[in-house]
Amino acid sequence: MSVFKNLPAAPVAPKKPATDTRHGMTRTDDYAWLRAENWQAMFKDPSILDPEIRRHLEAENTYMNAAMADTKDLQKTLFAEMRGRIKEDDSSVPMKDGPFAYGTSYVTGGEHPRYFRIPREGAAGDETIRKVLLDGDREAEGKAYFRIAGLDHSSDHSRGIWGYDDKGSEYFTLKVRDLSTGEDLEDLLENTGGGGAWAPDGKSFFYTVLDENHRPSKIFHHVIGTPQSEDRLVYEEPDAGFFMSVGGSLLDDFIYIDIHDHETSEYRLIPTSDLAAEPRIVAERVTGLEYSMTEGGDVFYILTNADGAKDFKIMEAPVEAPQKENWREVVPHKPGTLILSHMAYARHLVWLQRRNGLPEIVIRDRRTGEEHAIAFAEEAYSLGLSGAAEYDTDIIRFSYSSMTTPSQLFDYDMQTRKRTLLKTQEVPSGHDPDAYVTRRVFAPAHDGEQVPITLLYRKDTPLDGSAPCLLYGYGAYGITIPASFNTNCLSLVDRGFVYAIAHIRGGKDKGFHWYEDGKMAKKTNTFKDFIAAADYLNQEKFTSYANIVAEGGSAGGMLMGAIANMAPEKFRGIIAAVPFVDVLSTMLDDTLPLTPPEWPEWGNPIDSPEFYDIIASYSPYDNVGARPYPAILALGGLTDPRVTYWEPAKWVAKLREETTGSEPILLKTNMDAGHGGASGRFQRLEEIAFEYAFAIKVAGKA
Repeated sequence: MSVFKNLPAAPVAPKKPATDTRHGMTRTDDYAWLRAENWQAMFKDPSILDPEIRRHLEAENTYMNAAMADTKDLQKTLFAEMRGRIKEDDSSVPMKDGPFAYGTSYVTGGEHPRYFRIPREGAAGDETIRKVLLDGDREAEGKAYFRIAGLDHSSDHSRGIWGYDDKGSEYFTLKVRDLSTGEDLEDLLENTGGGGAWAPDGKSFFYTVLDENHRPSKIFHHVIGTPQSEDRLVYEEPDAGFFMSVGGSLLDDFIYIDIHDHETSEYRLIPTSDLAAEPRIVAERVTGLEYSMTEGGDVFYILTNADGAKDFKIMEAPVEAPQKENWREVVPHKPGTLILSHMAYARHLVWLQRRNGLPEIVIRDRRTGEEHAIAFAEEAYSLGLSGAAEYDTDIIRFSYSSMTTPSQLFDYDMQTRKRTLLKTQEVPSGHDPDAYVTRRVFAPAHDGEQVPITLLYRKDTPLDGSAPCLLYGYGAYGITIPASFNTNCLSLVDRGFVYAIAHIRGGKDKGFHWYEDGKMAKKTNTFKDFIAAADYLNQEKFTSYANIVAEGGSAGGMLMGAIANMAPEKFRGIIAAVPFVDVLSTMLDDTLPLTPPEWPEWGNPIDSPEFYDIIASYSPYDNVGARPYPAILALGGLTDPRVTYWEPAKWVAKLREETTGSEPILLKTNMDAGHGGASGRFQRLEEIAFEYAFAIKVAGKA
């Protein structure tokens, strides 16, 4: 029986059939009209949204508010709990760089970070020596949405580049700040990717510009004090299928131009000794060849999958001749041990790898070749490697946490192997790790694979099938969901929920093959793995089908749409945040920001009848049918350039038309934000509280 009572009539989107014929097959889309024809301009100025579309989205929000009206007090309680677990006046441990150490902090009640620095050997907590370089709350005043891209200081520490987005569209404006006075210079750069790479002298920097389809297609060189119109075009990427970014080396000797899609890489280098030089190719792009670079003095260290190294290996090449023919193996490929990232310093090479599903940090002495690893003993945990801001150092920084253990930040001396605990995450409202259990279990998949599931629950939670469960999944782009400490989910766990993360194919949780087995023609493995996780949790009585609420966002929202079609009876409710559900239509529209770069992940249905059929077979929107769907909450952002607002809007309209069940289908569109939702830290908590209130209500625990 539904827990939603006395709802008003749900909005009914008008049908305006539009047809599309590809490869001899014709589809009819009744709700294509929800896609604003002027979406590019609307992302920059939301006020120009077609009035009919706006009315429909606002009607959906009104209906959603009515359905969730009885959870208002619960939302406030959840928000207060989650806020109570945050140290409001928190500060990072500053990272040393030259004469200073740089960090971020928050003030009590503040939504946005402050960027500060102190003298290198100063005490981090000494407010008298702390200089605030950028106050995010001050910059955000009067704006419904505001997100800072960061503050990048120049090598001489005199200036900083900072970027902001005040619409949620991810078109960032860049400014240049004088770090001694705190004043911004006249430089103003529009439509950028949000950051830049300084030249060593601090008088110029390199940055990316987004085109009208929101792609970072050009790299420019900006000289301080000149207008953006005079900036020199350094490189333009002609292939719309590739992303592009620009960065600098720790040694300030090179500017890196990183060009890549989801399976192919190309680096171009500009020596900082000649900023006007033509970017030099390291290894030309070859489909399927991936590599990334870091400096090592007289060599580059190159992380690559070349020569069949599916789980990657590390090579080195002379700085003077870094081309592929000069690559020499340093760290060999070990099948089943996936190297995730690497860093190099004057005396050590460092890399983060995943083995047996768990992360570890490996350090090699560059002089002796001796290696040792940093690892932990818990059943499931997360490691983060932040490294150092300086090249000539023996000290790196890493973080550790688990589902029960608050995050700990360490400095690590690579020479002496001494760990120094710098900070343990504070939970002001209190946290007893011994009151909780974290486990790593494995669900048998349809083809015999074992799907890892990370669990968190209270020790006193009954494991007899009666506990509600929030089952989270993502499963795309090789992204691994870490088993890290999350104070927010404690609000569910403390109410008797089992919190579960399904580490399904499409991520790299079990190595690169785990990613390959969940993409392109094998995409449905992702969905089947998630359903297998639900089956296992039901079978082992951690929960039951009648108590599982599934959650996923973005590509994980596609997962939510797929499992809703494939096994609606196995879920009590579904939360789909900014869900990529209109997959076929999006992959057929090469004007959309992410479509060409996404073809290596999903396939290109424009050119390939085979991939047209494959995507059509699972695309959630195209497979909505007459079946009893569970309660569904879909969330979108009006200016989202990644998953456009019309995807969840169309999906909800079609679900509501087709469902044979009585559970409501709800749509919440944030009219002031994009893909990441609200930008402030407490505003974001309000959104999480809303989603959790839905889960608690659906599970009958409100």
